[in-house]
Amino acid sequence: MSEEVRSAEEVRYRALLELDGSAPDAREALVAGLHDESWRVRRAAAEGLTRLPEREAVVERLISVLGERDETGARNAAAESLAGMGETAVEPLMRLLSAHPDPDQRKFAADILGQLGRAEAEDALVKAMLEDVDLNVRAAAAEALGKVGGKVAARALERLLHDPEPLLQLSALESLAALHHPPPLPELVRLLGNPTLKRSAYRVLGLVTQVAATELVCRGLGAESRSTREAALVALGTQAFLAEASMRPEMDSAVRLALKRLPEASGWVASALESEDLELRAGALVAAAALREPQLALLVAEVAQEERLVPEVIRTLSHFGPETGRELLASMDRLSFPAREAAGHVLVEMVDATYVPELVQMLEWGEVDLKQVAVQALGRTRALEAVEPLSRLLDDPDLAGLATRALVTLAASFPRQVVDVLEAALERGAEPVVLSALVRVGGTAMLPLVRRTAREASVPLRATAVEVLAAVDPVGSLELARVALTDEHPRVRAAAVRVVGQLGDASAAGLLERALGDAALEVQLAALDAVGECGAVERVGDLEGLVHHPDGAVAFRAVQALARLGSLRDEVLRRAVRHADPEVVKTALLAGAASAEGVSLAVGLLGHAGWDVRAVAARVLGDSGGTECLPATRAALAAETDALARRALVDAVERLSRR
Repeated sequence: MSEEVRSAEEVRYRALLELDGSAPDAREALVAGLHDESWRVRRAAAEGLTRLPEREAVVERLISVLGERDETGARNAAAESLAGMGETAVEPLMRLLSAHPDPDQRKFAADILGQLGRAEAEDALVKAMLEDVDLNVRAAAAEALGKVGGKVAARALERLLHDPEPLLQLSALESLAALHHPPPLPELVRLLGNPTLKRSAYRVLGLVTQVAATELVCRGLGAESRSTREAALVALGTQAFLAEASMRPEMDSAVRLALKRLPEASGWVASALESEDLELRAGALVAAAALREPQLALLVAEVAQEERLVPEVIRTLSHFGPETGRELLASMDRLSFPAREAAGHVLVEMVDATYVPELVQMLEWGEVDLKQVAVQALGRTRALEAVEPLSRLLDDPDLAGLATRALVTLAASFPRQVVDVLEAALERGAEPVVLSALVRVGGTAMLPLVRRTAREASVPLRATAVEVLAAVDPVGSLELARVALTDEHPRVRAAAVRVVGQLGDASAAGLLERALGDAALEVQLAALDAVGECGAVERVGDLEGLVHHPDGAVAFRAVQALARLGSLRDEVLRRAVRHADPEVVKTALLAGAASAEGVSLAVGLLGHAGWDVRAVAARVLGDSGGTECLPATRAALAAETDALARRALVDAVERLSRR
């Protein structure tokens, strides 16, 4: 495309985006845009038509474009626009489907009704599917029912399975799969024998969560045809996803029995685990769990790169034995990061005392994520030999937290040894997390140590001591917090404020007054959170004074605290939305969304300089606005150029139009 052509296209595109929807010629200008040679312009026109008033007239004009036989681009753009017209388009499209003499028009109507997904179109689509004289219209209606239909549609689709035309049977099967409505098993058995329908039949069979259905799927695993085996694997993955946990052992047994008779199964399961097809990989995981072949473990772990399959990857790996665990352990440095995470999760559950030497060796590896797996696993070995290597990590900032948690786990078996290494680490000035662990393991016996630490230790440990005490001695902790509010360091004062918020009630308002005016921002922010948390309504006046604070973080939390206390007055809300920080404005908008003043302010903020503020204003109007907000929202949509803000405005216009 030459620069001149691209520039001309941009002019036409911008003209449609900036078009005044209330202008008398707006509709025809947009219809002309449906015929443009550029798909961008056609799409802009299609979207623009959905925002016009007099929607019934717009729908009729779009339907007329569907009849322009030689204008493929315009017809498709009109269909896209009709799919965005919502309820207004349903009745005219149903008339088109039932009465138009041109089968192309009837097919368009069926396709668009499917995209609209409105339940009121179900009867018209069922009638077209069963009675229309054109095969393509019947197939389109059957496919649309997969997006629209309910029980009536499902029964009609089951009837279509007996039609002699394979295209209709195939459309019916695919729609039944989409509706998650499998026909009776005997019906599926019959269809499994048809080569044209076999793949779709297996897909529907996967929706049947019965062991009898699993056994039918397993027959497909033994087929010579690769496509049949893959269809059966897909069904197996679907069934495993839908089945109750109590059914999985029976499923696994049936799959294991079937695969035992197939010596080549490991090869094609390995191939399926590396497939780009997500559903195929899901089924291959079920088969791998049944096979329990160690050579599949690394391939199974790598499937974790697909986030949706991580739970099944972990379940599958957990079926493998201890030797496979050692294979995973030795290969961790060769796995991708998601695979390491999944394998590490399983290893942590699989290890015992015999794994300690390998795990200690793993601590010498360079990658931090591998060391983290080793640390977690050491904590699960229930081995005294794991305590010492973990204690060496308590001075490592990257691993101290994990090592401490692992030692807490080992303390269930070796409490004295764990307390000894934690106390030794604390004397060396270890990380604050060690103090928290000491209290968890040693309980109230550690209280004198905690109080002494709060008075004499380093700043990080003093701050931790104030908060740790709250878990074992709330009354003593609140008293300690009162003292710590005067500590010389803001980190300790902030910790004390958090304790007051956590343990205090409305009577703590006096303690928090000084903290709200603290010179340290860290303390002031903690105090704002604490006021809302403990319900200190006496501090509402202080909060209102901070709403216009020049630091956005302070104003943000002040608005949040007022909202939490139920004390955000309209006057304060108006001040908050004028703040220079957009985060404060957005928080105020959301906090006031349920009030008439909040809705009014949202209308005014549709023209805010920040796209994110405009988007939040649109969401507030979509949630809480009335029809009186519709003209302003439509005008804002017509002028909006940011994609994310436009999306929020489109949603708001659609929701407001339905009220």
